Amino acid sequence: MTTLIRHPYLDHPGPIPFAHRGGAADGLENTAAQFRRAVEAGYRYLETDVHATRDGKLVAFHDATLDRVTDGAGRIADLLWSEVRHARVAGREPVPLFEELLEAFPEARWNVDVKAEPALHPLLNLIGRANAWDRVCLGSFSEDRVVRAQRLAGPRLATSYGTRGVLGLRLRSWGVPAALRRSAVAAQVPESQSGVRVVDARFVRAAHARGLQVHVWTVNEPERMHRLLDLGVDGIMTDHIDTLRKVMEERGAWA
Repeated sequence: MTTLIRHPYLDHPGPIPFAHRGGAADGLENTAAQFRRAVEAGYRYLETDVHATRDGKLVAFHDATLDRVTDGAGRIADLLWSEVRHARVAGREPVPLFEELLEAFPEARWNVDVKAEPALHPLLNLIGRANAWDRVCLGSFSEDRVVRAQRLAGPRLATSYGTRGVLGLRLRSWGVPAALRRSAVAAQVPESQSGVRVVDARFVRAAHARGLQVHVWTVNEPERMHRLLDLGVDGIMTDHIDTLRKVMEERGAWA
């Protein structure tokens, strides 16, 4: 079962394959080179994260600091863009501005995790300037942050549930009353969390009954991909983009 298309962002035939951080398995996560590889492999949906530098530049980067994946160091929020731009992911690729990615891949759709509050307004301003409302779905672990984004942008912005919304949907799937935000278009969730299964047939049915898609992260093993697709999930985010493509081709689900 698939859900009705509640937002143009979700207009895709069949389950959506997402390149998580462009395909992080290669060690060049969230770089223009890795996103280009995913696009050349046939991916239309790309997942990334954003932080704002001290001077308000929006960078595609997962961590709060440069230390783990680059040859630079320091908190992005404390650094100027002129400093961040010299860091190299895996010692090779520059940290990109999200604005540059939107321009470089005009046919791509972006699932954007807003990692910190200072990135929210720059992201919404960028989406507005680029008229990219149909190309971006905004998510965050913080339900309050997503709610603020939705209030500022209105229904033209696609959003997923934060942690609180996912918990509410899980409770609903068990028959427990819980308040749920009506403006979300998707629940983007791990298959399990802290040993507790999140995604099962009841969860998928509960989401679909509310017109929500279910996108699962981060799934790298073929057997898990098959199991989740058998459950009827609407999207899978993976670091291993070649593996997910092969699985979906085997199922006749690669569009």
